[in-house]
Amino acid sequence: MRSARWALPVAAIALALACALAPAHALAHGGNPNYRSEIDSFTPPLPSDVSIEVLDYDSYLQLLDQHGHEVVLYGYDGEPYARIEKDGTVQVNQRSPATYLNDSRFGEVTVPPSADPKAAPEWKTVDTSGTFIWHDHRMHYMSRSLPPNVKDTAKKTKVFDYEVPMSIDGKRTVLHGTLWWVGSQGTSKLPFLIAAVVIVLGGGSLVLWVRRRRDHDGDDPGTGGRPKPGEPVGEAW
Repeated sequence: MRSARWALPVAAIALALACALAPAHALAHGGNPNYRSEIDSFTPPLPSDVSIEVLDYDSYLQLLDQHGHEVVLYGYDGEPYARIEKDGTVQVNQRSPATYLNDSRFGEVTVPPSADPKAAPEWKTVDTSGTFIWHDHRMHYMSRSLPPNVKDTAKKTKVFDYEVPMSIDGKRTVLHGTLWWVGSQGTSKLPFLIAAVVIVLGGGSLVLWVRRRRDHDGDDPGTGGRPKPGEPVGEAW
């Protein structure tokens, strides 16, 4: 009985440890933890209610437009790729090659002939939240091999600078960023491991406390194990 009581907490701890110790890239769905893509500045600066941040190490950019602005993102050939309208409607240009190339980290996709960067945009609504998340090839290293300028994998090294063009309310704006090699030491699993163990142990303690409280209530000497007045007497079948 005692072993069964501890079976679930032990299994949960094992699962938490496995998740915490799993390679970061296995959980990140594409981002490479050996790199850090960082946004340095915007020229000109963004309005206070428009923001962009990097997600998943070097894999995604998230644009948040808190309504009231029209933001247009440009693709790899300078064509309109995606936009957020003033009411928060998010649209993607089906004629932009970036719409298809961004589906694969290394651009290993077939771009349909209809994707012509010189053609008039064909907008498709994909969201209405004023938020757009996309993978951008300009922000990461487009090869599975080590960058040639990384001589020491244990040393933080600049890979390259990059730019992502856009416009806000018709005004041309450029995101300036830098891709860094940080190596595996840049991703510590210890905080995740500690948090996982604390959560599991805390949950296990709560379960044991509830069980002991129930056992204590059932052994109340004042009732002698007899049903309380007004309670139905269970039939023994």
